[in-house]
Amino acid sequence: MKKKFGLVLMMLALFLAAAACGFSFTTANLGSAQMARDPGGNQPTTTFSPGDTFYAVVDLDNAPDDTVVRAVWTAVDVEGTEPNTQIDTAEITTGSNQLHFTLENDSPWPPGEYQVELYLGDELEETLSFEVGE
Repeated sequence: MKKKFGLVLMMLALFLAAAACGFSFTTANLGSAQMARDPGGNQPTTTFSPGDTFYAVVDLDNAPDDTVVRAVWTAVDVEGTEPNTQIDTAEITTGSNQLHFTLENDSPWPPGEYQVELYLGDELEETLSFEVGE
């Protein structure tokens, strides 16, 4: 009986150790997220001109100071570009805050469909689709 009890305790200890290492809980979440023509998000849009800078404005709520939010910019269906070409990525480590992801180009943006995927840690939370007109 003593050996069975010791085995159960050892298994319980291993389970708890594995759970502590592999389990991560956070209350962090993305609130509103929008594309805009300005860094403050005062000019929201989903259609840009070729000379515009793209701004993704995201509210990060209930987040500890070491929360990582990543933006992955993609040319989904754009003239002269392979479909779903990743353009750029950016990462911000912060606590609750309004975040500003910016993408600019020295040349005019080709017309077409674009998107930015927003990740909280490694989890995709939201995708913002937008386009560049002629």
